Amino acid sequence: MKKSKQILLLSITISAIAMMMSVSFQAKHENVTGTWNLTVETSMGSGNPVFVLKQENDTLITGTYTGTFGEAPVKGTIKVNKIDLKFSASDMAIEYTGIIDDNSMKGKVVFGTMGDGTFTGTRKEK
Repeated sequence: MKKSKQILLLSITISAIAMMMSVSFQAKHENVTGTWNLTVETSMGSGNPVFVLKQENDTLITGTYTGTFGEAPVKGTIKVNKIDLKFSASDMAIEYTGIIDDNSMKGKVVFGTMGDGTFTGTRKEK
């Protein structure tokens, strides 16, 4: 009887490890390198900024923003499929946070204390 409990415990442990490994392999790590054309919607109107991004490693992003606020350097992070981009323009901190799905992204943008909006975007094909 004792041996069957040990086999059951070993079987459960192996199953748990296999499930954890499966989940970690399923987590899709996006790479955002490329030119992104976005559409921003706010209560004050809309805009179409362009981000040129370079993913430095699994989590760090650098690049440029070009749009209503001119041109500015961008820094950001990505964790699995969640993106966070920040830059300053017109003495205002601007932050885009959202979700990446292959060649598209969507989320929220905050214009310092001036307000917020939503964005959608696609990566320009090479």
